[in-house]
Amino acid sequence: MVTASPYESPKLLGEYLLLHYGGAAEMRHEALPVDPAVSNIPFPVRCVRQLLDTDLLPANPNALELGCSVGAAAFELARSCAGVEASDYSASFIHAAGQLRKAGCLKGVRMVEGERLLPFTATVPHDIDRSRVSFSVQDATALPKPFGPFDVVLAANLLCRLPDPDALLGRFADLVKPGGQLLLTTPFTWLEEFTPRDRWIGGGVTGPSSEEELTRRLSGEFRLHRRRDLPFLIREHERKYQLGIALGTSWIRQ
Repeated sequence: MVTASPYESPKLLGEYLLLHYGGAAEMRHEALPVDPAVSNIPFPVRCVRQLLDTDLLPANPNALELGCSVGAAAFELARSCAGVEASDYSASFIHAAGQLRKAGCLKGVRMVEGERLLPFTATVPHDIDRSRVSFSVQDATALPKPFGPFDVVLAANLLCRLPDPDALLGRFADLVKPGGQLLLTTPFTWLEEFTPRDRWIGGGVTGPSSEEELTRRLSGEFRLHRRRDLPFLIREHERKYQLGIALGTSWIRQ
């Protein structure tokens, strides 16, 4: 059974602010046995930098990010795009992203252990024009019609957190302009608390893998352009991390 979203808690907000805006000083324990780039450059920033092909962008491109969380990828898209519409299902995430857009920074805390906390300030890089980005609360599986289309659409680590991934996959062809770019990342962490088993994309005991099934469903309208493995860290406290490896793909709308 799909339960209510857990993404409204202060604990999760702090963890995602770190994921989006934390650097080496906030994220990295001296004994952390992973490549420093994984902790030093925020995952949402790496998603945009490694998947977006800026050489293919038209003049004054527009972009859409679905499942934007607290906004770092949307701000990174604003380096290359004249306008970025970004949305998330979590009201607390969008409130934080809106504060970051307005002030350029937001105070938060990171957990050390138990009840011990340290202050942390999430900061949008000063060379980004924050006015290019707008944030709203939206359900990615129930977007208004008509909506778009866009030169760039990004959905980072969203598909395996939706109750019905096909409801979004079926909209991509309408959301992306011909010649536009669809950027996706996902670790394919299928959990029944988010997605009923009969709506998983691949991942069954028999049949195709999730990557194979995703490719099959997109290949009619899109052409695969880039494929990257993108590690990411979610820091829970000083000595506990979640390490994931998202499959990153970029697709050109045919």
